[in-house]
Amino acid sequence: MNVVDRIALLLAVIGALNWGGVGLFGFDTVAFLFGGQMSVFSRIIYALVGLAGLWCVTMLFRFSGEEDRAVSAA
Repeated sequence: MNVVDRIALLLAVIGALNWGGVGLFGFDTVAFLFGGQMSVFSRIIYALVGLAGLWCVTMLFRFSGEEDRAVSAA
């Protein structure tokens, strides 16, 4: 797992925790910290989390292929 994968995974986890907070408590941590949902900083964070989620989808397919090769080699 390279550095970009780790950063993307970290941002995806942060996004998941934020959405969990919205769903369970009605509290958006990103909006609270960065001045509302429509502030420039909040929108940048939301966009980065979204891009990280897309990157994590590629990780799903990359790592599943590696596991298949490792199992067949054993």
